[in-house]
Amino acid sequence: MYSEKVMDHFENPRNVGEIENPSGVGTVGNAKCGDIMRMYLDIDENHVIKDVKFKTFGCGAAVATSSMATELVKGKTVEEALKVTNKAVMDALDGLPPVKVHCSLLAEESIHAALWDYAEKKGLTIEGLKKPKSDIHEDEEEEEEY
Repeated sequence: MYSEKVMDHFENPRNVGEIENPSGVGTVGNAKCGDIMRMYLDIDENHVIKDVKFKTFGCGAAVATSSMATELVKGKTVEEALKVTNKAVMDALDGLPPVKVHCSLLAEESIHAALWDYAEKKGLTIEGLKKPKSDIHEDEEEEEEY
């Protein structure tokens, strides 16, 4: 069901914890499944992510995608980190079961939310960065109302 990489990142997650005085923090969740991801970024004056940590409350796939997402953005510029998609996270983990794809979306959104927080604190505009959603199912809920 899960790839060896997913199991490895679940059993041995990388970059767990918090960063004291982070450059940016992003928290996103999924109200339908209860997963919550918080990403902390430490970004230097050259806009390079020096350190990244996460805290995740959720299933094994949520922990694994958080861990992999931190590995994918560490050492990257803000612009490069913005290009890390849920597909990139899934590919790096050798795939996820269809019912767990939302975990990779949380990982992508938590990166974007932390970058948004960083940009807000610094008064920056990062091309292509949009205001993040706190719940990845906001759009679906709006569609259901109509």
